[in-house]
Amino acid sequence: MTDDAVPDHRASAPVPDLRASDADRERVAEVLRDGLAEGRLDMVEFEERLEAAYKARTYGELAPLTRDLPTAVAPAGPTPVSFTKAPAQSGSWASRIVGGEGSSAGGVAILSGFERKGRWTVPRRFNGFAFMGGGEIDLREANFADHEVVINCVAVMGGVQVIVPPGVEVVVRGVGIMGGFEHPRDDGPPEPGAPRVVIGGFAFWGGVGVSRKVTRAEQQRLKEQRRQERLERREARQELYRARREERQEERERRRHGE
Repeated sequence: MTDDAVPDHRASAPVPDLRASDADRERVAEVLRDGLAEGRLDMVEFEERLEAAYKARTYGELAPLTRDLPTAVAPAGPTPVSFTKAPAQSGSWASRIVGGEGSSAGGVAILSGFERKGRWTVPRRFNGFAFMGGGEIDLREANFADHEVVINCVAVMGGVQVIVPPGVEVVVRGVGIMGGFEHPRDDGPPEPGAPRVVIGGFAFWGGVGVSRKVTRAEQQRLKEQRRQERLERREARQELYRARREERQEERERRRHGE
């Protein structure tokens, strides 16, 4: 076997300085609980290591806690959490670039408001106008008439908010006079096949905001995931409390019988 064919296991190992997630800490806690149940750790060692696991901030702090246990595994590598991930609920980008005409060519708000959101098709050019009013253009669940679409916004003493989904390339070319065009934060390169959204126009005593957000369904999924993780941590703390109480009870019984 040549040197090139030798697998490099170090490549898959977590970098010690990377931040650990709640799921990583829970995996280590599970190994420690198994070690306690099998008699490999006494209660004092278990409590010390469990406390250190929940306080750990990096993979380097987690790794030593299970290194001497036969069931020990290195904490899993970090799961990428990125705003550049394609929206799972809408399928691939190819399925969202549908061609044809858009389902709405523009929106007007004069002392009022307009919004385009949900399932709709963004045309090759969309015009939004707000005068002492506001508009919302939400592209998170939208389809696109072409690989590149232009959203032209004019805001006079009003505002327009454009919400783009993760993974979409955004170019802002608007001009503001006593107003402004907000640029979304850069969350890495666009997803392969994702559309390009060019936002231009004019803002006078008003503004055009551009932001990246996941869909409401994804927000709910992440919220539920965090709730479940909190419940698991609470159960782990309760289990530790019960174990400590039983240990103290057993110690009192031994003392009472003169052991």
